[in-house]
Amino acid sequence: TAFGKRDLLALQDRAWDPDFVGLVSEKVEGWSTGAECLVEAATHPDVDIVVNGVVGAAGLEATLAALRAGKRVALANKEALVMAGELARCAASEGGGEIIPVDSEHSAVFQCLGGRATNFSRIILTASGGPFHTWSAAKVRRATVDQALNHPTWSMGKKISVDSATLVNKALEVIEAHFLFGAGYDQVTAVVHPQSIIHSFVEFTDGSVLAQLGFPNMELPILYALSHPDRLPDDGTVRFDPLVAGTLTFEPIRTDVFPAFGLGIAAGRAGGTAPTAFNAANEVAVSAFLAGRIPFGRIAQVIEATLTDHDSRRAAESLAAVRDADAWARRRAQLALTGAAA
Repeated sequence: TAFGKRDLLALQDRAWDPDFVGLVSEKVEGWSTGAECLVEAATHPDVDIVVNGVVGAAGLEATLAALRAGKRVALANKEALVMAGELARCAASEGGGEIIPVDSEHSAVFQCLGGRATNFSRIILTASGGPFHTWSAAKVRRATVDQALNHPTWSMGKKISVDSATLVNKALEVIEAHFLFGAGYDQVTAVVHPQSIIHSFVEFTDGSVLAQLGFPNMELPILYALSHPDRLPDDGTVRFDPLVAGTLTFEPIRTDVFPAFGLGIAAGRAGGTAPTAFNAANEVAVSAFLAGRIPFGRIAQVIEATLTDHDSRRAAESLAAVRDADAWARRRAQLALTGAAA
């Protein structure tokens, strides 16, 4: 399935002749189309493993449907867990599905834990710091779209590149780790690691610490999500060389310069539909920034205005409740873009 890259999808269709092809953005004869094609693909009877790399909230329903259908979900769509982590747990329990993380940080944690989230005391996620990790706060606020998309170590899509630049992505990953591994928010921390060689650390109850290392490349975490618990040989992966890696450094996250990170952690701690509101407000703000409607510094302000008005008593007890919270937060974020009051 794809969102809108019709020509590339057509090439892949001709090359592989799959039983199912879905395109979200437009109708094509012989293909499943519309947003519902994601759920169709995720629950297809011939599918054993669903790789969910959909960007943003659009990937939620396919994740829940796949888990209820007993599929393994190789999950790169972190927003699904951020918005509805408890619903995902219930769906997996009801249908027998399982989530194997694809994000490099969570794959690293998963590998260090050996697939069993027990006997750990702390998870330390690493962050590249994005393109602005050495910039002053004033300079960061004035950053351009091209500068935000110029990630120093990873080649990614526009939305996730901006999320990395604001460190929203790392806040989303802390919330994701909370749901994936049953970790309390006091057990999950993050540090800036500009080289992106160590993807995460896990500290166990006896004080021992394990880490997963590798040069920045998504091939390995994707392969492991598909092959777990086995490891398949892969000659295409660049083998690790500590002499080539050189010096590895670590820095604290500057929450005063990147306030969106702190807003995300606070939303995670608040629970309920606060993470949904955080994610929705961020998606609206990032879209506006990429379109040139707001400066980079306004992204965090839009998120903060939305969360300030969010009802912290809202529970994420159903898909309908999550959808309602998502829709409300998007409306409130649109108001915040113009500086209007709720």
